[in-house]
Amino acid sequence: MTLKNDMQGLPDQPTVTEAIISARSCQPSAGMPAGLELRTFVSEECGATGFSTGTATFAPGACLPYHFHEYSEAVVVVEGRGRFLLEGRMYRLGPRDCVHIPAGIVHRVENDDPEQRFVAHSSFASARPSRTLVDRAFPVEDRGFGFPSETEPETIVRHDSGDIYQLSTNAFFCDLFARRFGSVGICGGYGRFLPGASLPCHIHDFDESITIVKGKAVCLVEGRQYELSGCDTAFIPRGLPHRFINRSDDEMAMIWVYAGSEPDRRIVHAGYCFGDLKWPGASLAQGPES
Repeated sequence: MTLKNDMQGLPDQPTVTEAIISARSCQPSAGMPAGLELRTFVSEECGATGFSTGTATFAPGACLPYHFHEYSEAVVVVEGRGRFLLEGRMYRLGPRDCVHIPAGIVHRVENDDPEQRFVAHSSFASARPSRTLVDRAFPVEDRGFGFPSETEPETIVRHDSGDIYQLSTNAFFCDLFARRFGSVGICGGYGRFLPGASLPCHIHDFDESITIVKGKAVCLVEGRQYELSGCDTAFIPRGLPHRFINRSDDEMAMIWVYAGSEPDRRIVHAGYCFGDLKWPGASLAQGPES
């Protein structure tokens, strides 16, 4: 996936604006099993179309029983290690590992660590996330830190086996789920920004969710500036110029998700992010500037 300078067919001015969701003030969903906290960040409530994101925090011993969704789900581990049972096929995932669970696949998530919590970031190909519980047992086959076979529907991308590319200077990205990995309607991955790193001002053809999972980030949207950390999440509507910058002395990392099946970005003039230029406008012809 690359940054493109193609200015043709640009989206119209979005009808909704960005939203910044504070992880610390986001209340967990009611009615969850003991030791489990589910938080929804991006959804139809902030104007998102076709996708949603959030986190699940499992205390030691907590689990989410067997259930399924009617759409794609992708889970990226943020902290700790967890067990994912997909109709009995049990995989262990650690930090930055990702599993894509297709629609209709019954699955269960457990934290079997007696001391450490387990935190996972989830993305759904629906703006109104829900689940259907299933009262059924499956024979367990322990796959450990392995991978599915080519005939099995799930996909696992592990942090030490994914393709890492440098999208701009000192900004390293890895695609974790997309159409080529089996997901439908969502794609996303992990991005690491060394001190001083950023991406140029850009837009997407889909809504985006960005969750800061390490360090501190500065988000610029049409001259509006926000600081995010600790799983704070930005919702950026389709066609809204934005950029993320690491102005700290430490590494920053994010999980980014699009409401589209394959990632794509298009560079626009830096003035649209800093607020010097109005979007859309004749100045677009000046071309990109990092």
